[in-house]
Amino acid sequence: MFDSGVGGLTVLHECLVSLPTEDFLYLGDDLRFPYGALSQEQLTQNVRTITSYLLERGTKLIVIACNSAASAGLAAAREIAEPRGVEVVAVIEPEAEVAAAVTDSGRVGVLATPATVRSGSYLRALAAQHRPLTVTEVEAPDLAAVIQRGFPFDRNVVEMVRSYCEPLKRAEVDTVILGCTHYPLVAPMLQRSLGRDVRLVTGGHAIAAMCQRVLAERDLTATSKREGDYSFLCTGDPEAFTELGTRFLQMPLGEVEQVVLP
Repeated sequence: MFDSGVGGLTVLHECLVSLPTEDFLYLGDDLRFPYGALSQEQLTQNVRTITSYLLERGTKLIVIACNSAASAGLAAAREIAEPRGVEVVAVIEPEAEVAAAVTDSGRVGVLATPATVRSGSYLRALAAQHRPLTVTEVEAPDLAAVIQRGFPFDRNVVEMVRSYCEPLKRAEVDTVILGCTHYPLVAPMLQRSLGRDVRLVTGGHAIAAMCQRVLAERDLTATSKREGDYSFLCTGDPEAFTELGTRFLQMPLGEVEQVVLP
């Protein structure tokens, strides 16, 4: 599993709970954070590099836990991995499936980074859900970086969240996809601003369910009854990654290995 930093740990958390006997290797490319500010070409190249690296580490399934990376590089990752018999799953398609299933009014909001919105990936994924939906997308260019910098959050963050929620409230959406894996960390603020009747869709549960399905279909589910291992790689400062990542994962990280990617 990989992400631009620690945000994808919100997805890993759900996978550790749902797939307790599997072994997980998580790579945080925090040296090149934030992905949401990169071009499509830069994102695609990062995805190619990390996919190739994880394949060399012996993975049986790759999860792109970064919405910006998935929007730009999912096809590129599959081009590299699938000839080697490895499936690639990403956060966008599962979230779209859940949002289309739970919305009552058909008005769906997407809160995401500029790179993700520009890619049109959520519009395409939601259009493929076989029901009429009205989609309102809102770019949140600063939110992921604020969350990545850490806790505690001050009143300025609350006001930022409110400003991003205003277009969604005006559109009267009843379901909002949190289109960045950092955003669940401010879900209480988002819920308060949007109202308790608005459903928030995050990647964690959806990805965990898809991983279970893919592993079962390919007969790759771990058969051991033991609890699986989980370990971490980062491209930036391991100490900083450990300190912030522990808060995101809500579990101890242990030793984090720093790696150098091309």
